[in-house]
Amino acid sequence: MSLPVFPNDDDKLREECGVFGVIGVQEASNFVALGLHALQHRGQEAAGIVAYDAKLGFSSERRFGYVRDNFTSASLMETLPGDLAIGHVRYSTAGSKGATQIRDVQPLFAEFAMGGAAIAHNGNLTNANALREELIGRGSIFQSGSDTECIIHLMARSMQKTIPERIKDALRLVEGAFSIVSMTRSKLIGVRDPLGVRPLMLGRLGPELNGAWVLSSETCAFDIIGAEFIREVEPGEMVICSPEGIESVFPFRRTAPRFCIFEKVYFSRPDSVIGGQSVYETRRRIGVELAREAPVEADLVCPVPDSGTPAAIGYSQESGIPYAMGIIRNQYMGRTFIEPTEQIRNMGVRLKLNVNRALIAGKRVILVDDSVVRGTTSRKIREMLEDAGAAEVHFRIASPPTMWPCFYGVDTPDRSKLLAANMSEEEMRAFVGVDSLKFVSLDGLYRACEQPDGRDPAQPQFCDACFSGDYPVRPSDRIEQGFKLKVPA
Repeated sequence: MSLPVFPNDDDKLREECGVFGVIGVQEASNFVALGLHALQHRGQEAAGIVAYDAKLGFSSERRFGYVRDNFTSASLMETLPGDLAIGHVRYSTAGSKGATQIRDVQPLFAEFAMGGAAIAHNGNLTNANALREELIGRGSIFQSGSDTECIIHLMARSMQKTIPERIKDALRLVEGAFSIVSMTRSKLIGVRDPLGVRPLMLGRLGPELNGAWVLSSETCAFDIIGAEFIREVEPGEMVICSPEGIESVFPFRRTAPRFCIFEKVYFSRPDSVIGGQSVYETRRRIGVELAREAPVEADLVCPVPDSGTPAAIGYSQESGIPYAMGIIRNQYMGRTFIEPTEQIRNMGVRLKLNVNRALIAGKRVILVDDSVVRGTTSRKIREMLEDAGAAEVHFRIASPPTMWPCFYGVDTPDRSKLLAANMSEEEMRAFVGVDSLKFVSLDGLYRACEQPDGRDPAQPQFCDACFSGDYPVRPSDRIEQGFKLKVPA
């Protein structure tokens, strides 16, 4: 089966995956499929579900493509019976690029002496290569290219008597970012790394559905199944959900959390809540900061849909310049262009975005986008606006310049391909070809995230390594491969 190709999306950072799990409700896999559908923005290459039924045991289905195209068939869902299930949506940053191997698709399942277990992982292990070499040297046989499989093998080698204890043993040996949803025959388990880089939420269905416990990467997935958001799984916490209730333990040494700030800028859905804050409202406040830091005379403020919309609204509100939908997104691009011809591929962003010519012609336009990575998409959008007769085009970016790759579960180009790592702001402006180009400052971004004094260099509240080069977890494997860390000033 061919995988979707989106030729105009190669200029965006992409989250690796999303995880979801539920225990205590019949046909649990159906709830997981709905949850994964709500998390589809976190990974579109592949999806998988593992379920457990007391009579039939474990069952697993893994498919390439969208949740809607695979896990809506009644005949398929009937193969996933039981009141306990977990699922995963994937965009590969580790393992085979493009998820071309079905064995890389999660959740991964294994049989242990005390019974079977499945695991789904959001994040990236920064010492996975070293762990894999060591495990292979000790006799482990790997079946996939996924860093998550290292956790399975570490669990297998643990001498602990229960699967939750084996998970603890394994995770004490890994480095990097992980939010994990796992399951045994009787328990749903969620674990978050000590820094809390990636999100993980705890929810609960109503009494009419047995008060079933739910774990999810984002709160928006609770809404689709009617679950109540209870709280976030804390950094460094393991929650063990069973019919008897919730057990909470902290198996790791406590440290100051460093949640990924780009989740607030781009990855998470705007209708999710993170850290007690609406993602939408945070993005709107970023637009307000942008308007204060980088004002410009113009006729319209337009978002690059859809991720630039809340920031554009904030910019418009603060500046007093009218907000308008100057660019329209084609919501139905998808399988039509699974295998585009070269001619179609060269159309670039025109496959997904179209300029509202009647609105743009003769106008000075402020375009608000979430980020600039390689700059190729920004150039194409500028060309489209010029073709539509825009008098001026000003770009305002709702994140600081992306100057460093992420090693914690985000697909980021090599530093040599990051525009901001190789050009000054003025050089970037000339490259994109716009009348002005400005980014929100890192301090402004922190203020929008309700840190009134901005970023404290001595103790930043978030992981902002993609902007600052300040990596809270040493990227051991990449350093071994020659990556150079930022030299302290």
